Amino acid sequence: MKLPSVLEALGLTNDNPGVYAGRFANRSRADAIESRSPTDGTVLGTVRRATVNDYEKARSVAWDAFPAWRDLPAPKRGLLVRDIGEVLREKCEPLGHLVSHEMGKILAEGIGEVQEMIDIADFAVGLSRQLYGVTMHSERPGHRMYEQWHPLGCIGIISAFNFPVAVWSWNALVAAVCGDTMVWKPSPKTPLTAVAVHKLIEPVLKDHGHPGIMNLVVGDADVGQAMADDPGMPLVSFTGSSAIGKQVASRVGARLGRSLLELGGNNAIIVMDDADLELAIPAVVFGAVGTAGQRCTSTRRLLVHRDIVDTVVRRLKKAYAQVRIGDPLSKNTLMGPLIDADAVERFESALARIKREGGRVVCGGKALTTGKHRRGHFVEPTIVRADFDLPAMQEEVFAPILYVVAVDSLDEAIAIHNEVPQGLSSAIFTERFKTAERFLSHAGSDCGIANVNIGTSGAEIGGAFGGEKETGGGREAGSDSWRAYMRRQTNTLNWSDDLPLAQGIRFG
Repeated sequence: MKLPSVLEALGLTNDNPGVYAGRFANRSRADAIESRSPTDGTVLGTVRRATVNDYEKARSVAWDAFPAWRDLPAPKRGLLVRDIGEVLREKCEPLGHLVSHEMGKILAEGIGEVQEMIDIADFAVGLSRQLYGVTMHSERPGHRMYEQWHPLGCIGIISAFNFPVAVWSWNALVAAVCGDTMVWKPSPKTPLTAVAVHKLIEPVLKDHGHPGIMNLVVGDADVGQAMADDPGMPLVSFTGSSAIGKQVASRVGARLGRSLLELGGNNAIIVMDDADLELAIPAVVFGAVGTAGQRCTSTRRLLVHRDIVDTVVRRLKKAYAQVRIGDPLSKNTLMGPLIDADAVERFESALARIKREGGRVVCGGKALTTGKHRRGHFVEPTIVRADFDLPAMQEEVFAPILYVVAVDSLDEAIAIHNEVPQGLSSAIFTERFKTAERFLSHAGSDCGIANVNIGTSGAEIGGAFGGEKETGGGREAGSDSWRAYMRRQTNTLNWSDDLPLAQGIRFG
């Protein structure tokens, strides 16, 4: 779909729309955030730049809407989320196209991201009838104990450019059935997709009589800082780099608020000597090249048994040579651009450092600046042979750079795997049952996600998503991740005629 058709299908016009809590107004260019295509640099549209004052107004709207939303039974809240899912189904194709236009991921991934929103809506609808507490036996006769879960209030969601709509849905749709209201601050690098989502859900919110529960402010770092510092924001969910995540955690923690952090990943795949390479090679290529290496679950490191490392590298080079780089909206493209010129500069700086430290570029390693690529932010997917102690491998580079390290044993592979600061996603390829189980044991991968015979990238929404160490410890999407958006309450009821104290204490 061409951009004008996409914008029309989503209810947007390319005439400097501005947004605050769903209301549009024209503003001067000084107040506007430009959305530029990473493919060719053209201006896709402009969005009004929200201020801290706008944020405070949006937060007030959300808190005003909270009592009525909290009092609505959770299954009724699920009906609103169900209708959001239906709108997303209807608009899946144009919204997926807009994701590809603005973020640069290939169209299959753009539409897949919207499908992920639909899936989480379905999950949240079912969850609305399963916000379980537990009952406990009291040590005191005539007493009953149980726990229940209550909404937190208005929460903050700060999302990143690489999944400009899906990460919002992981938080917003689950938090909504939990009874929370919210303010969303998307990345200013992908403002149009955020505005599009808000325009799509506005009629649903109004039809259900709860227009203020989901609010949008498209602003810069000052808005995010205001959210982190705001004592009226009991939870701030942040997706982004570990460096910024530490700042968010520090600011939120200083006021004893809660932070839900989904931060950097330095993800590795271990390929043992018995691995099925017909499975492993495609998984590595997608993990390292998909989204141009701009997923937090992208494969950064490949730890290969020494007996097969040359074979693996040879097959990877052949696969990389077939990766078509270009317009993400073309059906033949397998890798689109990086998000902006700064990302290209970080790619080039990382490669310069890798070479200084002794890494050897096997293929790729260049920015593409001529021909059909000259106006965009394209780079070559890159394979680097490295020793286990290459310092550059300790840091995540949000680009398609894959380090290949030879290992002699599973123990060595696990040791190298775990010695980086991040701990998001991990995988092993092996046909041995004992090897797989060792990798999944407490002595194996230290990541929040550990897979066997599938890659690091492409998690399903049914499981809790998140990681350990500098990845932040947060969990989103499936399983019991909903608990992050609620407060736990333990209740004890005395239905006897006596007043015994716990632990058998006698007083008086």
